[in-house]
Amino acid sequence: MMMIKPFAFIFGTFFAQPTPQPAKPAPAPVVATVRVAAAPTAAEILAGVQKFYASIGDVNAKFRQEVVNATFGRSDISDGQLWIRKPGKMRWDYYGKKQKDKPLAIAKHFISNGAYLYVVDRENKQVIKKDLQKNLLPTAITFLYGKGDLAADFTPTVDTTGTFGARTDQVLKLTPKAPSAQYKHLFLVVDPANSRVKESIIIDSAGNKNHFRFFEPNFKASVKDSYFEFDEKSPTVKNYRIVDGDAPPKPAAGATPGGTTPAPAPGTGSARSVP
Repeated sequence: MMMIKPFAFIFGTFFAQPTPQPAKPAPAPVVATVRVAAAPTAAEILAGVQKFYASIGDVNAKFRQEVVNATFGRSDISDGQLWIRKPGKMRWDYYGKKQKDKPLAIAKHFISNGAYLYVVDRENKQVIKKDLQKNLLPTAITFLYGKGDLAADFTPTVDTTGTFGARTDQVLKLTPKAPSAQYKHLFLVVDPANSRVKESIIIDSAGNKNHFRFFEPNFKASVKDSYFEFDEKSPTVKNYRIVDGDAPPKPAAGATPGGTTPAPAPGTGSARSVP
């Protein structure tokens, strides 16, 4: 019996459960501090837009304009190209309806040389001429060639409704500081990469919508000054009626020939009167 004890001792030593030791506390996890950049304010986005267009020179782009009449629910779509050159020069060419086996023809031009605005309606053979000293273009147009101060005329807020633009775009809702029949709100869809305006949407006091989308912009375009001039004596318009858009309107009684309502510049006026 006495001999068993050493073996019991030996085997007990090897097979006995070790006395549990208190576990060491696990090291606290290292939490990395991630700084998330604050989203830009509406004022900062607007300042970026103003700065971008103040820094560019000649511009050429394609556009699509959709005009929606809130009263009748009618939608009209036009396509065209625009050219811009500082200071104060621009040209909007609107294509006519596409005809089978024929290239697209220009139906209407809006041409500004900085002093005069010409609205050339080729389909109706009519030209409306307006003196820009008497009819200043709104800031909603002039900022495209670096003039005007959007922040002075509009109060900006960031639009988060998702109504306009893509998820990654910045969308500004601009409300005019002075009451205006032309602008209830102006929305700008802005590319956050460079502050370029991809879309502009005008909502007037009647709820009509004038929506421009801009495609394939070329900010290194080189355009001759002559492209922003209109020759009233050109043979191509010798049969056109030249209308003074600054002349007082003639009485409606008797429907006096020659009386007409001047067409607004692109992006201005109510949706019912914009081509």
